[in-house]
Amino acid sequence: MKRVFGKGAHKCRRCGRSGPVYTRYGLYLCRRCFREMAPRLGFKKYQ
Repeated sequence: MKRVFGKGAHKCRRCGRSGPVYTRYGLYLCRRCFREMAPRLGFKKYQ
């Protein structure tokens, strides 16, 4: 049965993890991938 809500509901598009995934703005990236990709995505805090 597929998870509908909770930690396992979404997976990272880049690496496939299902823990802490950022879904805001349609990102669907885990924390680690987000930190690596943030400068290229235009998030100024991580530049």
